[in-house]
Amino acid sequence: MKKLLSLYILIMCSLCVFAQTDRQEIRKGNRLFRQQQFDKAEVNYRKATNLNQKNPQALYNLGCALMQQQKDSAAIVQFEAAGKLETNKLRKAKVYHNIGVVCQNHQMYGEAIEAYKESLRNNPKDMETRYNLALCQKQQKKQNQDNQNKDNKDQDKDKNGQDNKKDQNQKDDKKNQQKQDKQKEQMSKENAEQLLQAAMQEEKNTQQKMKKQQAQPRDRRLEKNW
Repeated sequence: MKKLLSLYILIMCSLCVFAQTDRQEIRKGNRLFRQQQFDKAEVNYRKATNLNQKNPQALYNLGCALMQQQKDSAAIVQFEAAGKLETNKLRKAKVYHNIGVVCQNHQMYGEAIEAYKESLRNNPKDMETRYNLALCQKQQKKQNQDNQNKDNKDQDKDKNGQDNKKDQNQKDDKKNQQKQDKQKEQMSKENAEQLLQAAMQEEKNTQQKMKKQQAQPRDRRLEKNW
């Protein structure tokens, strides 16, 4: 019985040391974070999460350290993990507020709006989150309008390109037709000249023939009396 009791006490002491070490790494990280040594704070927060993967505070602080180093994608991963584990509503609101900030900075307005709404569900009195939500909704509306205007501009450009191509084709067809008409006209003119020359040659031949006949003596025949 005494041996079992000693084993139980030993296990409990081990758990206490485990928990204390977890918190100690967080405190070390917090000191470094306040000194703006975010890369070193990240190391301590990672040690804390390795010691206790279900510690939402360690995950949240790690996300903040990554966020300060512009490691936004990695920060989102830690914030989302913290949000699933956190039970305190005020701390949970902070988690989703930070997710919203990261997404808004990257113009991911839809994701940011959802994160801000989740933050306000947990802390409706947070005026900063409420302001960010309103601003983000306004930015999303402008983004949608800009995208729509760009699509319309692209469509107009395509239409103008097609119209220009059609006009060019019509001009080419007209040019080809004019060329063909000119060729036909040229051929008709050449044919007419050939016919005229042939007629003139024939007339010349006829006149020469008549002159030749007139130069020859004629035989007059006596008419027979009846």
